[in-house]
Amino acid sequence: MTKENNSILVFEYFTASGENDKCIISEAEALIISLLDDLKEFDVSLVINESYKNIAEGYDNVNAISINQDVVSWLKDNAGNFNKAIFISAENDNNLYKITKILEENDVKIYNSSSEACLVASDKYETYEALPSDIPQPRSFKFKIDPKGYWKRAIENLHEKWQAEDPLTPLKLIIKPLSGVDCEDIVVIEKIEDLTLDLDKIFKPGSRVIVQEFIEGTDISVSLISDGTNAVPISLNKQYVQLKNDKGTYLGGMLPFESEFKQEAFEIAKKAVESVEGMKGFVGVDLLINSDEKDIYSVYLLEINSRFTTPYVGLNKIANFNIGKTIIDLIDNNMSIDDLEISLDGEVEFKKSGDSLEIRRM
Repeated sequence: MTKENNSILVFEYFTASGENDKCIISEAEALIISLLDDLKEFDVSLVINESYKNIAEGYDNVNAISINQDVVSWLKDNAGNFNKAIFISAENDNNLYKITKILEENDVKIYNSSSEACLVASDKYETYEALPSDIPQPRSFKFKIDPKGYWKRAIENLHEKWQAEDPLTPLKLIIKPLSGVDCEDIVVIEKIEDLTLDLDKIFKPGSRVIVQEFIEGTDISVSLISDGTNAVPISLNKQYVQLKNDKGTYLGGMLPFESEFKQEAFEIAKKAVESVEGMKGFVGVDLLINSDEKDIYSVYLLEINSRFTTPYVGLNKIANFNIGKTIIDLIDNNMSIDDLEISLDGEVEFKKSGDSLEIRRM
């Protein structure tokens, strides 16, 4: 059966599903508006919750599809009507994978990473295991929080083993969910004596966590575009991250960020993205510039985000090329990634302030 709708299906998970948390929505609205701005040359079918339908106003190329249910449920019934799609979603409740899988099963051409790539990137330990050994990553191990507290002894044994490798340097640990997003639960263990059974009040029994050595440094990210085989770094970004009261909160960032380790970060991010089959479109890689000058590694990879990330809203303001259109042209084979020339005109800061995301040129 031939699909008659040749427009591009576009949506952002939270604005399509009717999320009412203003802190989340400020970022979500900025992302979907940036994408719509990039797609003005295309016929777009925008799935949007009725409470956010004003987002589609002012776009003559956009046909707004107003819904009153979560977008995953809507896609199960309607994805088969479309030929192609580009979308924005975080990993909450595995939604990024679920959405991608639904679109693939309905033979929709997607300008995002494949479902398998999303599955790898959504699990921090799967990412750790999938990447080549020459990509620096914090030592990592995964555990299950069992109701009897056996996890505590297991982490103590791991700490003892890692500490023995460098007994003169106090070892700190960081514990976080295997699949986590912004504002996720995070516990930093300064001393192993601080590890208590109270951890199961933060992570529910049965949940799986990743335990890593904690490395002090500067939080950064690299934004890239990939055609599914080759990836090109667009910018180095500084991240504003707050660790407080067992929460890791992403507050925003600025770009481009100048650092003597920029090229090293670019090379690590590029190799990581190209190492995961099916990674394509806009991709973000989180890294850390190590503050320990004695360490053999200056930059560590923390995780890969196989999706549009917040720096996109900043790049949309200063990139010398149209990111959304370029992704479509690359995957449609209308251009080669070798033809891509990247430059940025100015600096942008994007920062959460209360319930809003403030974006300003610097």
